[in-house]
Amino acid sequence: MSARISVFDTTLRDGEQAPGWGMNNEEKIAMARQLAKLGVDVIEAGFPISSLGDFEAVKRIAQELKNEGSPAVAGLCRASRKDIDRAWEALEGTYRPRIHTFIATSDIHMDHKLCLSPQEVLARAQKAVAHASQTGGEVEFSAEDASRSDLAFLKEIFQATLEAGASIINIPDTVGYIMPDELTEMIIDLRENVPGLDQAVISVHCHNDLGLAVANSLAAIKGGARQVECTVNGIGERAGNCAMEELVMALKTRKDFLHYHTDIDTCQIYPASRLLTQLTGVPVQPNKAVVGANAFAHEAGIHQDGMLKERRTYEIMLPDDIGIKTNQLVLGKHSGRHAFKQKLQELGLDAEQIDFEQAFSRFKSLADRKKNVYDEDVEAIALSTLKSSEHKVVLLEMEATSGTLVKPQARVKLKVNEEMLEAKGRGDGPIDAVFKVIKQLTGHTAVLIRFNAVALTSETDAQGGITVVLRDGDLVAAGSGSHTDIILASTRAYISAVNRIMNLKRRVKERQ
Repeated sequence: MSARISVFDTTLRDGEQAPGWGMNNEEKIAMARQLAKLGVDVIEAGFPISSLGDFEAVKRIAQELKNEGSPAVAGLCRASRKDIDRAWEALEGTYRPRIHTFIATSDIHMDHKLCLSPQEVLARAQKAVAHASQTGGEVEFSAEDASRSDLAFLKEIFQATLEAGASIINIPDTVGYIMPDELTEMIIDLRENVPGLDQAVISVHCHNDLGLAVANSLAAIKGGARQVECTVNGIGERAGNCAMEELVMALKTRKDFLHYHTDIDTCQIYPASRLLTQLTGVPVQPNKAVVGANAFAHEAGIHQDGMLKERRTYEIMLPDDIGIKTNQLVLGKHSGRHAFKQKLQELGLDAEQIDFEQAFSRFKSLADRKKNVYDEDVEAIALSTLKSSEHKVVLLEMEATSGTLVKPQARVKLKVNEEMLEAKGRGDGPIDAVFKVIKQLTGHTAVLIRFNAVALTSETDAQGGITVVLRDGDLVAAGSGSHTDIILASTRAYISAVNRIMNLKRRVKERQ
């Protein structure tokens, strides 16, 4: 009988705090609902002390997932009474609240970042865990940069925090430094030499700096870890985290060799990946394992021949296994509100979370212009009309002209912080002209660093899916938009990114 692995998803905390992947609260809740549907065991919803926005997001997700059977909701805290109290204020009342407290344990972190001795770090960790235990929630302790820490000190601090009340001990490979065999041996050593660790859940949190996050997580499981911290699409700081979909499908596909399992509904993997892409505006690389566009594509003639004869010649898992469905004509211009709402439910989207009338209006407009309306079209419309109190810039009107005999120009009318503004301008092309006018009207200082366009479906009348990435100093934000008119799609994507960069600047001010 295989052992069960708990999936701790940190998409909304470690993933969301990485440059370009920021989400507002409504988007975080939409993602949290999908994670619950996916069947993750724990959702790390944020870092409550870091800002009012993070606190509110954690609190709302905790309230959303308060029914029996929901995933545990975790809030990250430094080893500080103030952090822990703030996290508990956000988590209290949920079905399974978890305080996740951490402190760095490597010499380089203790010496240069914390400026504390090992014994001072140990005392802080023990005191923090004891305080967190008084809340009555689950308590997880993480030794930041554990993979570069002195093993004898790790044993000491883990024993102390277990005695103080921690029931989950996390071993983070914070900078993606360790090798798989090293991590297996480390966990075996800790299990054999830390009193009480055999009664706790051993967790790992692996980063992908050397491309080993999934391999290290599997090696940790081999050593005795029973919780893996990961993210959808592997997003996260620097090179990202262990990719949830890769870990889960490795365990499922190679259950003959890896005698472990998760309770993840794998048919929800692709919808979760697509939702995250739509919410953040950051596309998945085509050759990404499991969920990339090329994961089930076969171009070489010998591969295609083999596939036609027997799919297993070149596919070790099926698209259906992760929830990929073939394009199906779903709605038409005569479809009504009820049918549209029903389709949203089939796609796992909550009609209450979107501006339904705006979404339905966009759908009817699209159905008048486009021969076939597919799931991808409905999904793009719905996710571009998520309700948000943080949209300070709203597009009212846009027109652009271009051609061989005229210089490209644009006119844009916006609502910016409830004020109606309008301007005209020229550019090197119609999209450039639109972007320059929006920048003039909003006064933002960000620069465009990436522009990406894809067709959402295969016909010539397909919606264009646009991703725009902006940078303002150290802040990076992505936005997405869709429409059969590529200029309008680009305008929506740019405004989405502008809103995100403005919200990020506001959140930084809050944290300061």
